[in-house]
Amino acid sequence: MTEKITRINPEQLHATPGYHHITVVESGRTAYLAGQCPLDRKGELVGSQSFEAQTDQVVANALTALAAVNAQPHHVVRSVIYVRSDDRDVLGAVWSRLTVSALGPAFTTASTLLGVTQLGFSGQLVEVDLTVALPD
Repeated sequence: MTEKITRINPEQLHATPGYHHITVVESGRTAYLAGQCPLDRKGELVGSQSFEAQTDQVVANALTALAAVNAQPHHVVRSVIYVRSDDRDVLGAVWSRLTVSALGPAFTTASTLLGVTQLGFSGQLVEVDLTVALPD
């Protein structure tokens, strides 16, 4: 399916820090992953008050979810990253940690990074929502 995914940055739009403005997917199967939270296998929050630890757990969980549908990070066609902060430096640090992680190729596609005031679990700081074009 990877050859059926095209990522585009029109010259008329601003340059991006690694993502693409547009992702086109030829017809095929799609998986919509639930927001990946910084919870361990027991459902316990990891890294209370640590954006880094929570980001790392979200990456690990997302990689597990992708593997469950025989997909890899480069099959991701859309991502939304939620960070519980209004500090641009914190948002940038989470973005940077994600893009250099094993999940990094997922963020070269159409992506949105949002600072939010609250997430679903008490103490949760990071969540990642992924849409995947499944390989044939």
